[in-house]
Amino acid sequence: MLYDEFNSHKNFAGADVFNNKALEKTDILKNLNPAFSIREYQKEALGRFYYYCEEYHQKQKPIHLMFNMATGSGKTLIMAANILYFYQKGYRSFIFFTRLGNIIQKTKANFLDPNSKKYLFADKIVLNGQEIKIKEVDNFEGANDDDINIIFSTTALLHSRFNFAHENVLTYEDFADKKIVLIADEAHNLSAETNNKLSKTEEQDRRNWENTVVRILNANNQKENVLLEFTATARLEQEYPEILEKYKDKAIYRYDLKEYRLDGFSKDVRTLQINAPIMERALSAVIISQYRRKVAEKHKIALKPVILFKANRVSEPKDTSTLLGHNPKVVVSSDFKEKFHHAISSLRREDLEKIASIRETSEHKILEQAFIFFKHQRIGLDDLVKEIKSDFAPEKCLTVDEDKDVEKKQILLNSLEDQNNEIRAIFATEKLNEGWDVLNLFDIVRLYDSRDARANKPGKTTVQEAQLIGRGARYYPFATKEYTDLYRRKFDNQPEEELQILEQLYYHSTHNPDYISELKKALIETGIIAERTKQYAIEIKKEFKENDFWKNGIIFLNLQEKKDVSATKNLYDAKAEFDTNSEGNIYNLPTRTSSQNEIFIDNDELAVSKQIKTEDKIFVETVSIHITRVALARFPDGTFCNLKKIFGKLESISEFIQKQEYLAGIRVKVRGRKEQINDLSQKEKLHLAIFVVGKVLEATRRNKTEYQGSKLFQHRLIREVFTEKKTLRLDAMSQRAQKMRNFDFGEKKWFAQNEIWGTDIEESFMQFMDGVVDKLENKYEEMALLRNEQFFKIYNFSDGEAFAPDFVLFLKEKKTKKEVIYQIFIEPKNETLAKAEPWKEEFLLTIEKEYKTDFDLIKFKNKDFKLLGLPFFNGEVREKFEEVFEKQLLS
Repeated sequence: MLYDEFNSHKNFAGADVFNNKALEKTDILKNLNPAFSIREYQKEALGRFYYYCEEYHQKQKPIHLMFNMATGSGKTLIMAANILYFYQKGYRSFIFFTRLGNIIQKTKANFLDPNSKKYLFADKIVLNGQEIKIKEVDNFEGANDDDINIIFSTTALLHSRFNFAHENVLTYEDFADKKIVLIADEAHNLSAETNNKLSKTEEQDRRNWENTVVRILNANNQKENVLLEFTATARLEQEYPEILEKYKDKAIYRYDLKEYRLDGFSKDVRTLQINAPIMERALSAVIISQYRRKVAEKHKIALKPVILFKANRVSEPKDTSTLLGHNPKVVVSSDFKEKFHHAISSLRREDLEKIASIRETSEHKILEQAFIFFKHQRIGLDDLVKEIKSDFAPEKCLTVDEDKDVEKKQILLNSLEDQNNEIRAIFATEKLNEGWDVLNLFDIVRLYDSRDARANKPGKTTVQEAQLIGRGARYYPFATKEYTDLYRRKFDNQPEEELQILEQLYYHSTHNPDYISELKKALIETGIIAERTKQYAIEIKKEFKENDFWKNGIIFLNLQEKKDVSATKNLYDAKAEFDTNSEGNIYNLPTRTSSQNEIFIDNDELAVSKQIKTEDKIFVETVSIHITRVALARFPDGTFCNLKKIFGKLESISEFIQKQEYLAGIRVKVRGRKEQINDLSQKEKLHLAIFVVGKVLEATRRNKTEYQGSKLFQHRLIREVFTEKKTLRLDAMSQRAQKMRNFDFGEKKWFAQNEIWGTDIEESFMQFMDGVVDKLENKYEEMALLRNEQFFKIYNFSDGEAFAPDFVLFLKEKKTKKEVIYQIFIEPKNETLAKAEPWKEEFLLTIEKEYKTDFDLIKFKNKDFKLLGLPFFNGEVREKFEEVFEKQLLS
C-alpha cells in the first residue's frame, strides 16, 4: 500500500520528515484559523501529501489520493489546507461532495462562514500578496479567477447534473480545459461500484456515482484534475480485495480510531447494562448526565452534556403486537418521546430513589458515584428533581426524524456545544449514524433490545451502532488548573479523579450479554475500544519496604500556585513579543497585481516581484494612537480590564499604546507597492492596526496562565507518595503495556518496585541504568529508582502546567562530614514527543537553578538535599543525557 511505502521512507529519512515538510508551508499554515492548532498527525498527513505532489517519483496523473482518518481527527482542516495549496498551484475550481445533505450544510459553515466557531480559515486569507475570497458557486462559468470557487453537492445531485438533461446541467466537455479539485467526504460511499459485483445490466449502464466522479477526474485533457478522498471507514482489509487493489497506490495516510484513541484524543467508551424497564434505563442516563454537568460546574468547566435516545422505528409498525410494551425489540421514537416527556414532567424523588437502589456489579459503579457526589455537594433529591424537570423539558429536547423545521434542527445539531444551545436530549433512529460532528454527546441509550448477528459476526445494525459510538467518542475539550492541553484525555488510570466522568462516553442498553459481546467485537474492529484490557499491579518490593530509606526517606515536590501578574511588566514577560522578522507577521497590502497566469510564468512573476517592496515601520507611529485605540476596541481582550489581568502594573490603555514595553516598541514589516506603503489610507492603517493588535492579543491569550509552579519544593514522606500497590488498566496491544524483555526486576536491588511496563525507550533507559550501577555504587552509599505511575506531579515554574516525570532517582553520597541526598527527575522521551513537549525538558533543566526546599524546617542534622532534572533520555540520541548524567552524578 502507498502508506506503507511512505512509512518506509519515514523510517529511512527520519521520524519528522513529513512533519517538517508541512511546517515549511508557512503561507498555508498562517491562512488557517489560528484557533485550530495543527496536531502532529495532521502535520504528518499534510507532509505526506506535499511530498507526493512535489517529490514522489511514482506520482500518478491525474492525482487521486485517499486519507483514511478517524472520525473527529480534523479531516476538514486537512481539506482546507489542501484547497490553499492547490490555489497556490493555479487551481480556482473545487467541488466538495458527499452522500448526505447534512454534511454539506456543516461543511459550508466550515468553509464559508467566518462567524462559525468551526470556520477553518484565517479571518483574512492572503496568498501571493493578494487577499482571497472563498465563494460558493453553482458552476464555474463566469466565476472570478481570483477567488476560491467551490461547488457543494451531494453525490447523487452531482451524478444527476452530469448525466441527465435538465436546467443547471454540467457536462464533461465543459471541464476539458478546466483544472478541477474534487474533494469527497465520507468517501467509502464512493466505492459502490468497486465493492459490488455488477450485473450485466449494471455493467452496461455504468453511470453510477463512482463512475461519474472518475469521469470528472479524467475530463481534463492534460490530466490536471485532482481527486482527494477522505473517510474514517476505508475497508482496507483483506476481506475487501477489490478495494485493496483500487487504493494500493492511492491510500496515502492511515490514522485510524485505534491510533486516535491510543494518542488520547477520544473519550473512553464504556457500556452500561441495566436489567430494568426502558424508562428506568432512560432515567439512569439522565442522572449520569446531570452528574456530569454538576462535576463540570464544580470545576468551572462550561459543559452541557447531551444524551441520544436511539429507537429503531420512526413510525408504528403495521403489526400492532410489536408496539412498545409488547415487544422490547421494537421501539418507536415518537412514542418513546411522549412517554419520556411524561416521565420527566411527573418525576418524583421516589423515582430517583428507585434508580439509586439499582445494584451495580461492575467495577465502576457510576450511579453510586453520582448519588455520592450529589450528597457531598448537598444537592438534595428534591432539588435534583427540579433541575431535571427544567433541563429536560420538551423545549430542550430535539427530534430529528420528523421532516418539519429541518433547517432549524440542522442548525441546532451543528451547534450543540454552543453556550446558547440548550438541547440536552435528542430522539433519533438512523439519521445521525453518519456525518454528525458532536463533542458533547456523552450518553447513548439504546432503547430496543434486538440482535442481528449472523455466523458469529456483528450484524449491520450493530456495526452502524459501533460507528455511531465512534462519532460520540470525540473528546470534549477542556482544561484544568493542572492540565492545559484541551484536546487529550488527562485521567487514564486515575479512577479516584472525579473529572474522569468528562472523558467517558456511556452506551446504555438492557442486560443482553450476547449483544454486548457482538457490539464489543464491532467496536474492537473499528478501533474504538481495546481488544483486551489488562490489569497490572505495580508495588514496592518487600525488601525495600524494610529499609530506612522507605520508612523515613523524603521526596521534595512543588505546588501549583496563583500567578502574580504584577511581575508581568511587558510583552516579553507575557510571551507576546511581536517578531518583526517572522513571515507570518509581515502585513501584505492587497497589491492587485497578480493574475492566474502570472503565478506560473517566470518573467511575469519577476516583473510583479520588482513592483513589490517590504518596508520596516514603527507600528504606532505609522498608524496613529487613535487608530490603534480603535483596533484594540475591536477585540474583547483589548479592554483595559482584560489587559490588566495580564499586565498587572498597567495603568491605562494609553500606556499600553504609547509605552515602549508594549505596543509602541513594535516594528512591523509592510509589503506592497512602494506608492501604497508611502501613502497608507486610513482604511489600510486600520487593517494594519487590527493585524498587529490581533497578533499580540492572540499571543497573550495563547500564553495566558493564571498559575505558576512554586519554586519552593516541600518535603513529603516517600512512603506516603508512592502507595505500596497500584493497579493499572492498560490496552494490552499498546506499547505502554508491553513487558520489558530481558530484564529481571527481582535481581535489581536498586529498583524499588516489582516490575514496570512500557515502551522501547523506557526499556532502553532501564538498560542504561543497569549499565551504570557499578559506577554509582562506587560513589553512593544508597540508591533507589522508582517509576512514577501518576503517584506525583510537579508544576512548571512559568505556567503551572502539571508534569509527572516517569522516574525519580534517589542517591545518598557516602558519608563525609555532611550527608548529601540527591533527588533526580528523569523523563525518557522519543524524538517526536520531545519536539511536541519541549517545555518539559526546559523545566527539568531549570529545577537545579531555581528550586528552594523547606528542609531547614525538618531539623535534620548534617543532611543536605540536592534536586535536579536531567535532559530527556532519548534512546536514539543519548549523548546529551549521558554527558549531563556523568558530569552531575559521576564526576
